[in-house]
Amino acid sequence: MEQRRLGKEGPVVSAIGLGCMGMSEFYKGSDEAESLATIGRALDLGVNFLDTSDAYGPHTNEQLVGKAVRDSRQSVILATKFGLVRTADPLARPVDGRPEYVRSACEASLRRLGVDHIDLYYQHRVDPEVPIEETVGAMSELVTAGKVRFLGLSEAAPQTIRRAHRVHPVTALQTEYSLWSRDPEDEILPTVRELGIGFVAYSPLGRGFLTGRFRRFEDLPADDYRRTSPRFQGTNFQKNLDLVNRVGEIARKKGVSPGQLALAWVLAQGQDIVPIPGTTRLSHL
Repeated sequence: MEQRRLGKEGPVVSAIGLGCMGMSEFYKGSDEAESLATIGRALDLGVNFLDTSDAYGPHTNEQLVGKAVRDSRQSVILATKFGLVRTADPLARPVDGRPEYVRSACEASLRRLGVDHIDLYYQHRVDPEVPIEETVGAMSELVTAGKVRFLGLSEAAPQTIRRAHRVHPVTALQTEYSLWSRDPEDEILPTVRELGIGFVAYSPLGRGFLTGRFRRFEDLPADDYRRTSPRFQGTNFQKNLDLVNRVGEIARKKGVSPGQLALAWVLAQGQDIVPIPGTTRLSHL
C-alpha cells in the first residue's frame, strides 16, 4: 500500500483509507461480524486510515471501529468527528460548535472508541452561530491535553479554513470529491494547497453510483438513504447513468472495473489527496 502524508506535518496514512459510516447506518441493514471482517481485511491489505464520527449510528459506529482496532491500535490512524448532533428526528442535523460541547464530545468519543487519544479530530460541520476561532481554540486545547493529535475540518468554506488555520494548524479538510462531484476544484483545493492542508475525499465512488452497480432507481433498497438524494431521482438518474456508462467504457479499455477507474482518478489529482471509500461488505473491499 502506498503512503501519503496529510498536511505539512500530519500523519502518514495509507493512500486509500476506509470510510466506516455505512457499516452502522444509512445503507440497508448492518452486520457487525461482516463489518469487523471487512475492517480486519482492510488492515491486512495495508489500509491504516479509518474514518468514523459520533453522528454515525449515532454513536454505534465509533463503538464498532473501536472494537475492530482493539488489537492493532498502534498501527492505525483513527479519525472521528463531532458537531452534528443527532436527535429523535432522523432527518434533523443541528450543529454545535460551542467550546464546552467540543470537550464533552471528545470525552464521549474516547470512551466509545476505547482509546486514550484520537489521531485526527474533525469538526463535522461548521456552526454558523459560534465563531470558528472559539471552536478551534477548544480543539487546540485537546491537542495540548494529549487527547487529540491533529485537527481537521469537514465541509468548511475557504475563509473559514483560513481563520481556523490561524488559531491552530489544520491538518486535513474532508469534503466530497469524485468524478461527478468536482466543486472543490474551484476554491477549496487551491486554498488547502496554499496553506499546506491535506485533502480527504469522501464518497470518491459517488455513493456507489460510479461503480456501475445501480442501473435503475429500483436497484436501491427501500430503506437506503440514497433514495432521498436528487442525484438518484427522476431524470437525474438517467443523466448520471449516462456518465457512469462512459466511465465503464474507459474502464473496459483499460481492463479495470469502473470503481477502480474512479478511485484512480481521485488518487491522480494530487499526492495531497487521500480518498476514503466505504463499503459494508468484505467482497466489495
